[in-house]
Amino acid sequence: MAIATQKLKNYAVLGSDIALTRYSGVPSSVPLEVADSWGVLDMQVVPGGKGGLPQKGDIRDAGAVAGRANLAQALVLRLLTRQGALSGLGHPDYGCRLLELIGELNNDNTRNLARLFTIQAINQEARVKQLIDLAVTVVADQPDTIRISFSVLPVNDDDPLALTLEVVL
Repeated sequence: MAIATQKLKNYAVLGSDIALTRYSGVPSSVPLEVADSWGVLDMQVVPGGKGGLPQKGDIRDAGAVAGRANLAQALVLRLLTRQGALSGLGHPDYGCRLLELIGELNNDNTRNLARLFTIQAINQEARVKQLIDLAVTVVADQPDTIRISFSVLPVNDDDPLALTLEVVL
């Protein structure tokens, strides 16, 4: 009698971090994989008091993300960080050039630059095995906004991770 073995996915390689995007683990109709861009970064607060000295009242603490949610958050943060902003911390190449497009017209040239800058930023992420799909489109009824939708194949994972980010130019 043969017993089928199922390959278990190990997301530990994708890491864990403090939850910084507001969609991380927050019950909502908008999951982490669909995060708006500028102005949405905030530390997630979750019920706390799970250690240390007993405290009275409503205890709150910083939230955490791990695995695929951590990779999704890391990609969003990389795309929203001006390239070179972390030079003083020893990471001169971290980030993305998307911020350079703010103030530009929403035309083919700008959308092509957004594609290029997104590809460059995703290629910096060691936890991404492959960029599978990328589309930069105009948002209906928002002529100053582009929508960047992409999917990546994380390392040690056969299931693509899809994200969408809107950038106001």
